[in-house]
Amino acid sequence: MSELLVVVDSIKDWAPYFPAEDVITFDEYLSRQDGKKKTRTRVINLCRSYKYLSKGYYCSLLSEARDHHVLPSLRVINDLNQKSLYTLHLDDIQQLSSKEMQKTHSEQDLKFITYFGSTSQAEFKPLAKDLFEKFPCPILEVSLRFQGRWQISELQALSPHNLKTDEQQTEFANGLDRFSHKIWRTPKLRKQYRYDLAILTNKDEKLPPSDATAIKRFIKAGNKLGVDVDIIDRKDYVRLAEYDALFIRETTSIDHHTFRFAKKAESEGMVVMDDSTSILRCCNKVYLTDLFNVNKVPSPKTYILSKQDKPALEKAMLDIGFPIVLKIPDGAFSQGVFKVSTPEEFETKIQKLFQKSALVLAQEFMYTDFDWRIGVINNKPLYACRYYMAKDHWQIYNHASKNSRFTSGGFDTMPTYEAPKPVLDAALKATRLIGNSLYGVDIKQSGDRAVVIEVNDNPSLESGVEDKFLEGQLYDQIMQEFVTRIESRRSSKN
Repeated sequence: MSELLVVVDSIKDWAPYFPAEDVITFDEYLSRQDGKKKTRTRVINLCRSYKYLSKGYYCSLLSEARDHHVLPSLRVINDLNQKSLYTLHLDDIQQLSSKEMQKTHSEQDLKFITYFGSTSQAEFKPLAKDLFEKFPCPILEVSLRFQGRWQISELQALSPHNLKTDEQQTEFANGLDRFSHKIWRTPKLRKQYRYDLAILTNKDEKLPPSDATAIKRFIKAGNKLGVDVDIIDRKDYVRLAEYDALFIRETTSIDHHTFRFAKKAESEGMVVMDDSTSILRCCNKVYLTDLFNVNKVPSPKTYILSKQDKPALEKAMLDIGFPIVLKIPDGAFSQGVFKVSTPEEFETKIQKLFQKSALVLAQEFMYTDFDWRIGVINNKPLYACRYYMAKDHWQIYNHASKNSRFTSGGFDTMPTYEAPKPVLDAALKATRLIGNSLYGVDIKQSGDRAVVIEVNDNPSLESGVEDKFLEGQLYDQIMQEFVTRIESRRSSKN
C-alpha cells in the first residue's frame, strides 16, 4: 500500500479541514528516518511558501532525495518562481474564448484559483486542467489580462494558509478529495491492502479490450491478493504517481493518451501493462513485419509498399497473387484491413490508403474458418481461443455490417495445452521478440503451417470469452503477475 503524506508548516494551517493522520508538519517530515522503504510514498507539499530555500522548497528537495513522489516537484517550483521559465510552457495552453468571456466578464484583468487542476468557474475549467498538466501544483492563482485576446499574465503558487474564505477552503477540500481520495479513508480500511493498482478505461469506447464484468473480476482478483484497484480515465493523468502499477484496459495507440500514460507511469517507477515499448512495437505492423522477417518468425508473405516505388507495387501483385490483403500499419480490431481481388481494386484501394499512411502492407490472403489467438504473459501461454469469421465475411469483425455497428463470429476457448504445438511455438517465438508483457498473438493455421498475423499489446480479455476455460484463474494470474513485479522492483531497490 502506498503511503500518502500531506506536509504543512503548522498544523494550524489544517484547522479548517477534517483531521487526518496523514497530515504532518515540515519539521516532522524533516525528522523522519524511513531509510529504504518498500512502500511508495506520495507527498503533497502544502507549505506556506515555495520560494528558494523556504520550507516548501526544502520539502520538495528532501522528497526527491528520499525517492518520494512529491507535488509540486522541484522543477515546477523553479518554473513558477521565474516568469521567464513558466512562460516558455504557455504556448500550447488552452486559449480562452473572448466571446464566451465577454458574457460573464467585462473587466480587462481577472484572477481565478485552481485546486488540483479544478475550478468551480465553468469558463476556466479547460484552462485549469491544461495548467495542472503543465505545472502540477496543488493551488495555483492565475492572473489574466486582455490584450486583443486573453493571456496569462502571472502564475502564483498558493497554500491553504492563503485561503481565507469558506468558499475557497471548500473548493480546496473538494479538489484534494477528487485528486487523492485516499486521505479521507479510515486507517483501518487503507491498511488491508499492500499495493495500489490503477486500471485505465474509457467508458465511451465502442470496442474496449475488457467489458465491465471483466473489469470487476480484475478488481476482485486484485483485492484477494492485497491490491487496492482503482478505475481511472484520461483525466486522471496527474494522479498516476499515487499507484504502484498501471493496467491499461483501453485500446492503445502511439499518438494517444494511452501511450502518454504508459510513459508517465514508467517515469514514476511503476509496473505497467502494457509498457510503452510493447505499445510502440505492437501498434505498427511495419515494425512487426520486418521483425518477423529478420528473426524468421513464420508469417504470411508480406510486402512493405511506398507510393513512390511503382516497381514494388507491381512485384507485390505478381509475387503474392490475388486476392491480396492491404493493411494500414496501425489498424486495430480488423479496421484498416481490406481484401482486393483484381489489379484495378488493388490500385484504387492502395492509393486511398497512401493518403493515410506513407507505407502500406500487402499480404498474402490465407482463408481459414478461424484465427487462433494465444494469450501470453511473461513469455508463458495464458489462454487459447479460436475466433471464427463473421458470417459471410472473411474477417472476425465485419465493420460494414448493415444490421448493426459491427458483427463478429463465434469462438472456442480451451486450455493452452490443447492448442497445436506449431501454433504455440509461433506465438512464443513472436512475443519473445517484443518483451515480457501481456500479449495476444493472432495466428492462422493451414495444415502444419502456422503463421503469425500480428502481436497485439492490450489484448481482449472479456467475460465469457477469453476466460471461458480458466474463469477466475485468468484474472488471478494476471493480478499475481503485477504483485510479483511490484515486489521484485521494490526488492531491487533495497
